[in-house]
Amino acid sequence: MKIRDLAVVVVSLALAWACTPAEEASTADGSAQAVAAGGEASSPLMERAQAMFEPLPAEPPELEGNPITPVKVELGKKLYFDPRLSQSWLISCNTCHNLGLGGVDLMETSIGHGWQAGPRNAPTVLNSVYNLAQFWDGRAADLMEQAQGPVQASVEMSSSPERTVATLKSIPEYVAMFGEAFPDYEDPVSFENMARAIEAFEATLVTPGSPFDQYLLGDDAALGEEQQIGLALFMDSGCTACHGGILLGGTSYQRFGAVRNPGVELLPPEDRGRFNVTGNPNDEFAFKVPVLRNIELTAPYFHKGKVWSLEQAVGVMGEAQLGREFTPVERAEIRAFLASLTGTQPVVEYPVLPVHTPDTPKPDPWLGLGTDLR
Repeated sequence: MKIRDLAVVVVSLALAWACTPAEEASTADGSAQAVAAGGEASSPLMERAQAMFEPLPAEPPELEGNPITPVKVELGKKLYFDPRLSQSWLISCNTCHNLGLGGVDLMETSIGHGWQAGPRNAPTVLNSVYNLAQFWDGRAADLMEQAQGPVQASVEMSSSPERTVATLKSIPEYVAMFGEAFPDYEDPVSFENMARAIEAFEATLVTPGSPFDQYLLGDDAALGEEQQIGLALFMDSGCTACHGGILLGGTSYQRFGAVRNPGVELLPPEDRGRFNVTGNPNDEFAFKVPVLRNIELTAPYFHKGKVWSLEQAVGVMGEAQLGREFTPVERAEIRAFLASLTGTQPVVEYPVLPVHTPDTPKPDPWLGLGTDLR
């Protein structure tokens, strides 16, 4: 029996089970089936899914060593949107991780200082607090460490810790907010505290309440028939070996092209992935497994951003990671399931930023570019 045929059978049984009255859906020994939150009996497909995945919590987890407080989150939000953290005064965190666009910039690779193109596609910031590490190669242990990288990267914001602190200390409103957010620090305005505030804000950017979350919580009607077929196919094909848990990804590193090389456009030999961090030959061309939450919003796909179609991405993963070719129908079914992972997007009011002063370091969009176009 083909996997897709098996998937259809499983879903058919699941739908039939869901329609069975609770009093008739007892086991042979007389024990009643588990009743989900919605008051309906769980289906076999739902029970399998509940064993492999978790609903996304509505509240962020606690941050080790960085308690989340309202004033810290508000400070972090202002910093997230403030382009004056960049050398050019043109680029903010939101430039590459746009909260109105699923937490990405919809570019193959992001454009940074002086119109330089970055080396990799910008992952979504949404739900990133649950990642095992940050960046495609996991070089940042957490969101605090990650927030310090782009500010200093010459291809991104092209600033420095010294310039950043000088900027923040030159703006009285920021000085006051840092004092409130970090009351136990003798000198609260620091590069590290800037990153801690941004981390606290980014931790709140979670997207619960997706149709799939509702399904995991017991609402069998939250997924349509095609989505349930796609879910069964997703599980039966082995996708859950890497894409499980809360985020359906983001918790391991895997070699891209484990079965078949996807080609130099998707896997250029000069980018050796996790190996660049660890130096371990076993980590060559390994990358952090992409998060599938909100995946329909975050094209283009893969670390080089070369695939714009979600169905094409499903096909690439089938061949490169599983060694199988999904049919067009199967790709459409899995894509339908993946669309159920789009959750409630965070509503963030664009902040009014503090006014700079004559002491604030002035913008220089051409610094370091070797150009005479000033």
